[in-house]
Amino acid sequence: MNSTQAGQRAASAAAEAVQQATGRLIGILNDSSIALLVVVGHQTGLFETLSALPAASCRLIADASGLNERYVREWLGGMTSAGFVDYQPESGTYLLRPEFVPVVSGAGTENLARTLQYVPLMGEVAPKIVQAFRTGGGTSYEDYPRFHHIMASESAAVNDASLLEAILPLTDCLEALRSGISVADIGCGEGHALNLLGSTFPASTFTGYDFSAEALATAAAEASGLGLSNVRFELQDVSRLDISEAFDLVTAFDAIHDQAHPAQVLKNIHAALKPGGTFLMVDINASSRLEENLDLPWAAFLYTISTFHCMAVSLGQGGDGLGTVWGKERATDMLREAGFRTLEVKELEEDPFNAYFIARA
Repeated sequence: MNSTQAGQRAASAAAEAVQQATGRLIGILNDSSIALLVVVGHQTGLFETLSALPAASCRLIADASGLNERYVREWLGGMTSAGFVDYQPESGTYLLRPEFVPVVSGAGTENLARTLQYVPLMGEVAPKIVQAFRTGGGTSYEDYPRFHHIMASESAAVNDASLLEAILPLTDCLEALRSGISVADIGCGEGHALNLLGSTFPASTFTGYDFSAEALATAAAEASGLGLSNVRFELQDVSRLDISEAFDLVTAFDAIHDQAHPAQVLKNIHAALKPGGTFLMVDINASSRLEENLDLPWAAFLYTISTFHCMAVSLGQGGDGLGTVWGKERATDMLREAGFRTLEVKELEEDPFNAYFIARA
């Protein structure tokens, strides 16, 4: 092969690589656009309507959903082009394909339409994130008006399905909970997990800590509706939690990695536990090493949500910016540095997204 042929082949390979990169970007453009339509379908109840209907006209779907027909028709066009919906032009009917029913509708953990709500949420703060790239700093929780609700709805699906049957047994505290112990939940958000525990174990007492008054109001309202006298919620910056040997069990569900000062929070948790007490920390199931996350199906999402939320809110409070993908290795080190004497890390088939850290004081 002469130099001219070699140059032509290299140019051809480069052009093909650019074409592939272009295709990749077009795919991302389409998929991110459809993500927004999926969120609309989730929040308007369109997926629930479609999952209950046979093949139906746009007018029937709109009427059944109580929505504007013109918007529904355009939305159905997007869902059809994305392969979610089958369209029959002869009859003018639409049908949600059966394999999509469990992943876009229902209250189960399979419904990923809930998770896609983070996409428009991140879009809302994009200008502030771009500015933070230039000037440093970060965002505040007030910049994410729906974050607590979205996270609570996701956590509720996991907890309703698995908390009592699969997650809690990891702590070996079931008998103690039945007999009566003191429990705290750090970063409790809207408090559904704690209310579920409180209603299941009436002999035990439960305290939820969070610094979102709005989330705690929702938590308290649910507790009141359930008639729970053994559950209470307190407005508290957990980095300043100053309690000594008060709890037999402390839990934290996906709450540690976005703390401003996570190492201090872990030390405070250790101090708040009675000797021999148990800390159950549920957090992201990923590695602290980038190269070990490349095959993780949701790795790109984790690094993106970290950039747009978890790392950003920590830095916005003058914090450490630990980030979503702090990883099991760093989490383990930090738990040991906080003073926990024994530590196990477990995984559950029911929740591959998270790792379960069981630490003893």
